[in-house]
Amino acid sequence: MQAAVYLGQGTVSVEQVPTPEIGPGELLVRVESCGICHTDLKKIEYNLLTPPRIYGHETAGVVVALGRGVRGFALGDRIVAFHHIPCVECFYCLHKLYAQCPVYKRVGVTAGYEPAGGGFSQYVRVMDWIVRSGVEKIPDGVPYDRACFVEPVNTCLKGAVQLNPKAGDVVVILGQGPIGLLFTMLVKRSGAAMIATDTMPYRRELALRFGAADAFDPRDPNLLERIMEMTDGRGADSVVVAASAPGIVEQAVRYSRAGSRILLFAQTSHQERIELSGADICVGERAIFGSYSASVDLQRDSADLVFGGLLPVEELISHRFPLSDIRAGIDLALHPQPKSLKIVVQPQRCYE
Repeated sequence: MQAAVYLGQGTVSVEQVPTPEIGPGELLVRVESCGICHTDLKKIEYNLLTPPRIYGHETAGVVVALGRGVRGFALGDRIVAFHHIPCVECFYCLHKLYAQCPVYKRVGVTAGYEPAGGGFSQYVRVMDWIVRSGVEKIPDGVPYDRACFVEPVNTCLKGAVQLNPKAGDVVVILGQGPIGLLFTMLVKRSGAAMIATDTMPYRRELALRFGAADAFDPRDPNLLERIMEMTDGRGADSVVVAASAPGIVEQAVRYSRAGSRILLFAQTSHQERIELSGADICVGERAIFGSYSASVDLQRDSADLVFGGLLPVEELISHRFPLSDIRAGIDLALHPQPKSLKIVVQPQRCYE
């Protein structure tokens, strides 16, 4: 089969590799769509993991082989597969901190080499503990390109549930890339009013279409004034930091009221440093917290939102690339153009 193999030093090469062999309790899935996620980009651009690897974890496809003992699935089932699933029994799982679970940290979907998701390939092996708890069937009529949003929607839904916005709240969402726009869609469902920021005009237009009351370039001097106008001078009830840029967390604090909640979603690099006034947090009684990766508790909910068309996720797709052109897709994701957003790889178009 063909797969996009990360070779180190930012290099990704489409190569012929063996189709994965499956064992008892496992599935072999033909990958039809896989979204390019920013975490994959970071691993490639900054050489965070040792090569060779096959990345890609927003995977939708069809079951083409069943391991011995598999129950509940049949050949031809259309599915999405999560690559992380917790044990639900350890200390962290009992405290609902699934992303900290040692089993969760193991990657259970692979196309070969050290497991890394594998969705940037024509076939993936889904391991037994993922088959038991981390696979959702795609209903008839739902396109694979839409279905591959289930995993990223889950991660954003987890953050939105923790943020817990209420009708009448004012929420500021910093960053309107694909993740920020998913947050805009989700927060809209709470009835809260939103102000969105992004440097790209097209993304601000989409934020307004998806429910934001207003959208600003973060450098606009009128932004703070507008937030204060909407909140009787208090500041935002909560802020979602859905982008990573120098000073962006400090900006979130400045836009928020005393007693607000600030969600850090994009601050995943150990190299990133944040300097804040202690009094803004302590005396201002603000809560700053992080949310990372998906929640098994929200797996069905995220699937229902995507499969049921309750979120217009397909409107986020700006480009679709065959596997053979994945390098162009990665480059575009790393260096967005005025109207580029979510990029989906379609591995069965390998030779186009």
